[in-house]
Amino acid sequence: MEKFLIDMNQNKTTKYLHVYNCIKKMIQDEKLNVHEKLPPIRKFSKLLGVNNATIIKAYELLENEGYIYKIVGNGTFVSNLKGENTKPKEIRGGIIHFDSGNPSNDMFPIDSFKYAVNMALEKDGNSIFDYEEGLGSEDLRENLVQYLKSLKINTTVDNIQIISGAQQGIDIVCKGIISHSDVVFVEEPSYAGAIDVFKSRGAKIISIPMLDDGIDIGILKMKLEKFKPKFIYTMPNFQNPTGISYSAYKKNKLIELAKEYDFYILEDDFISDFKFNSEDNRPLRSYDDGGRVIYIKSFSKILMPGLRIGLVEVPSKLMTKILIAKHSSDISTPGLIQKSMYYFMKNFEWDSYLISMENVYMNKYIIAEKLIKDKLSKKIKVRNSCGGINFFLELPLNYNSQTYTDFLVNKGVYITPGTYFFDKIVEDRFFRVNIAKPSISEIEEGISIISDSIEEFFDKYKYK
Repeated sequence: MEKFLIDMNQNKTTKYLHVYNCIKKMIQDEKLNVHEKLPPIRKFSKLLGVNNATIIKAYELLENEGYIYKIVGNGTFVSNLKGENTKPKEIRGGIIHFDSGNPSNDMFPIDSFKYAVNMALEKDGNSIFDYEEGLGSEDLRENLVQYLKSLKINTTVDNIQIISGAQQGIDIVCKGIISHSDVVFVEEPSYAGAIDVFKSRGAKIISIPMLDDGIDIGILKMKLEKFKPKFIYTMPNFQNPTGISYSAYKKNKLIELAKEYDFYILEDDFISDFKFNSEDNRPLRSYDDGGRVIYIKSFSKILMPGLRIGLVEVPSKLMTKILIAKHSSDISTPGLIQKSMYYFMKNFEWDSYLISMENVYMNKYIIAEKLIKDKLSKKIKVRNSCGGINFFLELPLNYNSQTYTDFLVNKGVYITPGTYFFDKIVEDRFFRVNIAKPSISEIEEGISIISDSIEEFFDKYKYK
């Protein structure tokens, strides 16, 4: 265990990123052997003096990037970065991932996108490897203006900044307009990556509870009387982690309050292209006529997440600050990715592609919703949702979601404990089931495993 003793006092970023970077460097420098076992979460957290969630987040990020892998009942191991297979043959096995937000690989339009890449290389030549202008490829931004019109968002190429994914979008907005000790409102629960960025900027986070039709407007107004936020961070459609969508009334009310109390709204939109069972899947930005919404659009759930491309649509008076923040992050998103995205949208029936993706997600959602309702809703509390890829569930009193997460790992099912999604959590009874990655048969099997084993968990792990 001594080799894993990381100096947390040298931490200049969030704790889980510091652990992630240290382990990643140890793997890259070959200080850890291929298939070497990493410390168990609880022992590692105790060694470093951090909470379990810090190690869980670090391990999850390392696993998503292929540096480590997990084996049910055995632990976490270093991947073979030089070989095709990360796991030794004798310990490979099926794991149902309800913990990953990335779509299944078989959903990716690999062949079409390959042609789009070739088009970019042939038509743009060597220039494709130059830095793009500050806002990004003008061709792509013109395409995105038309695309946003289909979402009822009217904008111009001069208000669109191409970004390397939603996480970078959140980061550059914070760099551009947030100073230390500024107040930021967030939904409770909320996206963990955003909470971490706000903390890293030294912002004061105020959490506002979510109701079944969106944020609690009454509590929001009470908080606005006491605090002046720079912005409120929100996912108005199919929120992560709850799956909740705002009613049209609450979308309009939030815009109204932003004008009245003079704050911005940072909207994070990852899947509002699809309606599911919602009455209103319009982005909040489509209701805004006063320059109050900073709109981040991620393509990670509707295209390949590894492309790392998205957009932030910004009110004109903030554009210079965002442009400077983007340049300080990475100068520009790679030209090859931008141009390939442009040719893919232009030449490969983008609208038809979105319809096909909507059908895939809708089929998964309908099946998962029915199974969860039939098999789980009488045993544990299920948050109401009207679509998307996330279901948020709650264990009874006197049970712990981290213990339940560890319990399900041994059953071959990975979920995400609720500690990820709260700035300050009082009771750790919540967990998220994400259906983006598993197939329909895996969704059926995974929910059945949860249902069939939950009484065993209740019998063994109730707090005394």
